Amino acid sequence: MRFTLSAALFVLTLPLTAQTLHLIPMPRQVTPAATLPLSTGIRIDCASPCDSEDAFAIADLKQTLADRHIATTDAASAPHILVTRFDTKIGRATYAESLPPAQQSPQPVAMAPEMAAEGYVILPDPNGAHDAGLVITANTASGIFYALQTIKQLIVGDGLTATLQIATIRDWPAMQYRGLHDDLSRGPIDTLDFQKKLIRTLAAYKDNIYSPYFESTQAYASNPLAAIPGASMSADDARQLVAYARQYHITVIPEQEAFGHLRHMLQWEQYADVAETPHGAVLSPGQPGSIPLIHNMFNELSTLYPGPFLHIGGDETFDLGVGRTRSDVDTQGLATVYLDFLQKIVTDLQPLHRKLLFWGDIAQDAPDLLKAMPQSFKDQTIVLAWGYTPIAKGFSGYLKPYADAGFQLWVSPAINNYRQVWPNQQQALEDIQGFTRDGQKFGATGQLNTLWDDDGESLANMNWYGILFGCAAAWQPGETSIPQFQSSFGQVFHGDSTGLINQAQDELTAAMSLIHDNKIISGTEGTDGLFWIDPWSKDGQDFATRMRPINATLRLHAEHAIVLLAQARNANPTLREQDALDAMDFGARRIDFLGLKFQLADEMAAGYAQAEATIPSTVNYKPTPGGHRPKPSIPALLSDINGVNGRLQDLTYGYSQLRDMFQQQWLRTYRPANLRPVLERYDFTTALWLSRIDKVRTAQRQWSDSKTLPAAAYLGIPAPPVPATPSPMYVGPKP
Repeated sequence: MRFTLSAALFVLTLPLTAQTLHLIPMPRQVTPAATLPLSTGIRIDCASPCDSEDAFAIADLKQTLADRHIATTDAASAPHILVTRFDTKIGRATYAESLPPAQQSPQPVAMAPEMAAEGYVILPDPNGAHDAGLVITANTASGIFYALQTIKQLIVGDGLTATLQIATIRDWPAMQYRGLHDDLSRGPIDTLDFQKKLIRTLAAYKDNIYSPYFESTQAYASNPLAAIPGASMSADDARQLVAYARQYHITVIPEQEAFGHLRHMLQWEQYADVAETPHGAVLSPGQPGSIPLIHNMFNELSTLYPGPFLHIGGDETFDLGVGRTRSDVDTQGLATVYLDFLQKIVTDLQPLHRKLLFWGDIAQDAPDLLKAMPQSFKDQTIVLAWGYTPIAKGFSGYLKPYADAGFQLWVSPAINNYRQVWPNQQQALEDIQGFTRDGQKFGATGQLNTLWDDDGESLANMNWYGILFGCAAAWQPGETSIPQFQSSFGQVFHGDSTGLINQAQDELTAAMSLIHDNKIISGTEGTDGLFWIDPWSKDGQDFATRMRPINATLRLHAEHAIVLLAQARNANPTLREQDALDAMDFGARRIDFLGLKFQLADEMAAGYAQAEATIPSTVNYKPTPGGHRPKPSIPALLSDINGVNGRLQDLTYGYSQLRDMFQQQWLRTYRPANLRPVLERYDFTTALWLSRIDKVRTAQRQWSDSKTLPAAAYLGIPAPPVPATPSPMYVGPKP
């Protein structure tokens, strides 16, 4: 016998309390109740008939439980999950009971329209004193799948200590399309196995789009020059990925750049006639070979990726109007030439019967031209407005021109991982939050969160925080709460009940914000540049001046993150997503070493200057009763720079050790292709400091032989720094 809810559902809102459920995304309506122990296992039943897609979703849940050492059982006395479709008697009854009392009816004819496609209901299902659990219902296979993803998060803990949180939930997405844009063209190229992990993870947090980004990394039979063997996705990779994603209700949308960002392809002499500038990055619209090149690539893509969308790129066409089309741009205007070529691409690809996505950055400043575009063009396209930096006043400038012109819109924020030793998470979360919120206001039907690997150094396992927040923001209506997400991440993603992982994330966020807030870097520079720059070079000295006030505080944030991670792992050795925890540890160590490098460079400059200043008193020293030689001695000062415990050794060992850790991280998720240039950077930088060991060693010999020292400039050592402004007080983690 089922029971009827006696109270209306409430919508979970801030402020957070200790009793708040930790769920990502947070459901629209949720009422938590009691918890059930799962020490005897859990029973999962599917009301007859069980659809094959529902059976897959149940198998997926059972695999997750097996990974967490939670037994599944057929015992009638065990807590249970009952899976049922809305079109069954029990499904309709479950849905009816989830409604507020005034809206309940015995047998509703249909789900609410907003819930029909992907919504779901979860209800407590006692069915007797010894048979407690949850019943779920949904109208579609994707709704059932998403309900079971929520069930995964309602099961807290692992093994015999796991519990099932009983709750009443009504949930559906705010945006129809929710996904991740994955850069496969700036160095790192995911292995197929890691792409499958991405698929599973995106689906677990209710995304339904995965979009790999190609400049010259999809292999084409019609264009063998486009991709390098071993450094690209093959046709078979694509087919396997699509088939795998379909099981998880993920549509794969390939983006093949069809206008700009084609430098690697246009370097081939065969394509000299279609490039806007010699060996440049942009196709020339007026050249007769441009459209056939695009046509062939996208016709192949359409067979490999049979979903309803293709992405033609079209962003950052910086060369347009510089070369072959200069006279056209001068007479007609840049936006006119750009949109005319875009229209030709769309017309040519019309027989594929796909919606074509394109980036909105070039034409957004030409609102009149957008309004004048043919309706057929608007019907066949979707604009992706993108912006990767938070804007206090909002993102209407990116959205309004296209909304006013009648285009379908998606929004594309970023996780701010590019050119960073660790993603700049505060900026990322604020950007994702604001852009997605404003996209919903302007009627955007989709969000495509982005990650980019601009300098080829980004590591995939560092990106989960921003990826999951993107999932939450696209599913949840309005402005997604950052504090709510931050308080839930560690438990949901890693199974950490101590809060230590969340604190470690806070420390890394604070470290990156310290660099950003103090304007250490600007423009397109990233913290990777800070990591590599020679602090004794002219530019490096400028950065060293900016870094001095924050080096100590920066390092304390990073070191506290390392300690917190170790404490969390000691408290629970079976934490989930261990590769991501390793990546956090590595990111913290890179941040710490970044600050240490500038500190050691300053200390060596000061030590050598002190050695030079000590020469007269050392050379002229005459023993007298009670007299003392200058201390520290010149050999001791030089040994602090180059010796068993020398600072030069600290830098060479540091870069070398981080090199090996980086290689291990890379090979966990990426193909070996394009790893070598990054390792060479480590090797080059290590060699730079090794060469300085040799130079300082000659200075040590010179002192031993002649009691003279070469000038600091001869050794490449700059003048010692002036005393730095004290670092701001370090603020530790929240208690």
